[in-house]
Amino acid sequence: MNYKNLLKSKKFKIAVWGTGYIGLSTMVYFSKKKIKCVGFDINKEKIKKINSGVLPLADLKKWFGFDIKGLVKQNYLKATANYKDLITEDFLVHFIAIPTEKDGRPYYKPLINVLSKIVKISKNSKIPPLVIVESTLAPKVSDKKIIPFFSKNNLIVGKNILLSIAPRRDWFIEGGKNLENLDRVYGSTDKKSTIVTKDVLSIVCKKLHVASSYKVSEMVKSVENAYRHMDITLANQLSLAFPRDNIREVLKLVGTKWNLETFHPGIGAGGYCIPLSSRYILSQVKNVNKLSLLRETIKTDDGMSKFIATSIKKKGLKKIGILGLSYKGDLKVSVLSKVIPLVKSLQKKKLKVRLCDPYFSNKEIYNSVKVKTFNFPKGLTSFDCLIVAVDHKQFKISKKNLEKYLKNCKLIIDHEGAWKKLNLNNYHLSGDNGWI
Repeated sequence: MNYKNLLKSKKFKIAVWGTGYIGLSTMVYFSKKKIKCVGFDINKEKIKKINSGVLPLADLKKWFGFDIKGLVKQNYLKATANYKDLITEDFLVHFIAIPTEKDGRPYYKPLINVLSKIVKISKNSKIPPLVIVESTLAPKVSDKKIIPFFSKNNLIVGKNILLSIAPRRDWFIEGGKNLENLDRVYGSTDKKSTIVTKDVLSIVCKKLHVASSYKVSEMVKSVENAYRHMDITLANQLSLAFPRDNIREVLKLVGTKWNLETFHPGIGAGGYCIPLSSRYILSQVKNVNKLSLLRETIKTDDGMSKFIATSIKKKGLKKIGILGLSYKGDLKVSVLSKVIPLVKSLQKKKLKVRLCDPYFSNKEIYNSVKVKTFNFPKGLTSFDCLIVAVDHKQFKISKKNLEKYLKNCKLIIDHEGAWKKLNLNNYHLSGDNGWI
C-alpha cells in the first residue's frame, strides 16, 4: 500500500508531536506539498499563533522563504493541545520531534510521554500507522525504550505499527539547508517500514539514504556531531596550549588542505546538537576507559568558560558586556548556549556582567542567566571588556557608529568575527594571539 498516494488523497493526515524548530518545519514542508498536518504542543500561545498563520518562531520566516497563512487557510496546517485529536485512524504518519535532553544530558521522559499517547491508536486498523522519530537519540534507545514500550502495549513493530528513525540535519540559519535539500538518513525495523518510510519522506526530501537498520540511523546524528565536537575542542586546546600564537590564522590556513575541515577557537560548542552528541554516545558506554577522546572533549569544552573568565580577571577587567545569548547568530535559541556557563564563570570571579540580545526580552534574558540587560550600542560605554558571542545582524554596524561607545573598553573578544573588518583598538578574534 502506497502511503504517499494515501496522504495525497486528502483522506489521511500527518501528526507531528512537538512544534519546535524541527516539528514546525516538518509540518510546514509537508503541508506545502498539500498534505494535511496537525501538530501537538503543550504551549497554547504557540498553538494560537500557528492557527492564526503566524510563525511562533519568527526567525524561521527567512529560512522558509514563504508565508504559512495560505497553508492554514487551506486547512493543510493546524496545531492542537489535545492529543486525542492526533490518535484517530485518519492519521497515517506520526513524526516525533520533541527534545531528548534536559540540563545538557540525554532525557527521554518527553519521548515516553508521546509514546504513551501514540499507543492509544486503534490496534485493529487496516493500515498500520508509521512512526518516524526525528529527535536525536543515543545508541540503543530504540531497543531499550521505544520498541519495548510498543510491545508492552500490544503493538507489534512491523505488523500493526511501523517504525523508522530519521534524524534531522537542518541548519536553521541558511535557507538552502532544509528538509527538502539536505541529505536525509533513515533506517527502519523491517522491510515494510523501510518501503513506507521512503514513500513518505520522498514527498519532501530530495536526497534520501537508507541505512541497513534503525540501529545504524539511530547512531548517525550523534556520531557525526561527535566528530565536530572533537574538532572544535581541538581548536580550543591548541589555543590554550599556544596562547601567544595566532591559532585562528593557523587553522584557517590548515583548512586550505583539500581533505580538511577546520574550526576556530572560541567560548565553546553550543546548541542542541554538538555539545550533546558526545554525551549521547557515552551514555551507552559503561566502561570509562572506552572513547577517552570524547571524555576529554567534554572536559575541555565544559572548561572553556572558566579559562576565559580567569584570563579576564587576571587582566584586571571588572565590567563585562556580552553581546548575544543565542548559541548562533540570527537564531533565537538559548538552549545549551555557551554564553550561559560563561556568565556563571565570570560571576564566580566577582565580575559585573550584563548582556544584550535583541531576539530575547529582558525577562527572558534574566530567567536564563540572572543578569540585567543593556541597550546596543549606547550601553557599551559601561564596560571595560566586551565579548561578542554571536554575529547577530543587529550587531553589525559601522565603525563610525560603534567606536564612539568603546572609549572605556580595554578588551574586545569577538567569537564569530562580527567586527573583524572594523580595525578596532584592543580587538581580538577568539583564537588569535593574546585573546586569552
